[in-house]
Amino acid sequence: MSEPLKNNTAVLVLQDGTVFRGTGFGATGEKVGEVCFNTSHTGYQEILTDPSYTGQIITFTFPHVGNVGTNPEDIETNGPAAYGLVMREEITNPSNYRAKQHFNDWLIASNVIGISGIDTRALTRRIRDQGAPNGVIAHDPRGEFDIEKLIYTARTWPGLNGMDLAKEVTTHQTYKWDQKLWAYGAGHEEQQDFRYNIVAIDYGAKQNILRSLASMGCDLTVVNAKTSAEKILKMKPDGIFLSNGPGDPQATGEYAVPIIQELMKSGIPMFGICLGHQLMALALGAKTEKMVLGHRGGNHPVKDLATGKVEITSQNHGFVVKEETLPKSVEVTHISLFDKTNEGLRVKDKPIFSVQYHPEASPGPHDAHYLFERFIGMIDA
Repeated sequence: MSEPLKNNTAVLVLQDGTVFRGTGFGATGEKVGEVCFNTSHTGYQEILTDPSYTGQIITFTFPHVGNVGTNPEDIETNGPAAYGLVMREEITNPSNYRAKQHFNDWLIASNVIGISGIDTRALTRRIRDQGAPNGVIAHDPRGEFDIEKLIYTARTWPGLNGMDLAKEVTTHQTYKWDQKLWAYGAGHEEQQDFRYNIVAIDYGAKQNILRSLASMGCDLTVVNAKTSAEKILKMKPDGIFLSNGPGDPQATGEYAVPIIQELMKSGIPMFGICLGHQLMALALGAKTEKMVLGHRGGNHPVKDLATGKVEITSQNHGFVVKEETLPKSVEVTHISLFDKTNEGLRVKDKPIFSVQYHPEASPGPHDAHYLFERFIGMIDA
């Protein structure tokens, strides 16, 4: 800390014994997870409700969090997914015409723990140089913490490697989705003109992905991650979508890969995003691995190898497809210009493709929206 704290009511304890003391906000209690950072300047509500962040404690590198408040239109799932958040400054008071609730009140209602007043630059550099550590975030208004116990909790947490978290966030029942993308003055309207029957396999789907598909005229049926290929094919889909989600793709792949492989035999167009991209790669015979430093932010440049164009993308992933393990029948379509890791693939002789990043998040703002149009184009063809 560069200056004394007024209220030592929260701590962030890392597995190596490092302790950051700060001021707690949001919910009280403690949570253990992987400590990562996100460099986005906007979208804190969308980030915290992204199911892909299940199992993680997010450090925001941008200091002004809370400035647009919160509202019921900007969530990505019905309940927050991130385990906690870390900030340098105290919550900024809301100043936005769309704000319906103060950020702190929303965090309390959503049972999300926060800590402010710590040196987030030092923490971010530590994560950048040494990788994302396990950690415990704890908030107690009395400021009473058993540090040794919290260190033990952080050290004994198994981590995300080998952890199947999709089963925790997938839908428990099949449902229909017809809500379209947000529009100024109208909010989220319902799609009335359905042209395509799409089955979306939910590994932790962001609602804005579903909205993007609905806006393209898709009649969406969202199913549980373990729904059999036979049941999906009985729905007679025009296209199949593999959603984003949290955890280790190899762990989720134990049940997801055989299903995806059966669906691939049908010849029905398939599109995957994030975890869906990784699971698609596994189903094609490739391998994935955990990254030392994951991609989390809204300013990641990705090159489309077919056109040479560079897209500014939103990303959130800690695992990556090992490009050298892809079979010859699969073509690499996109790469990261940060570290040259794989960001997209397509099967050469089938209408199957996927990307690692999030085209629905619109940081460009619409650099990657063509991917939804590509999916629809495959269905039309």
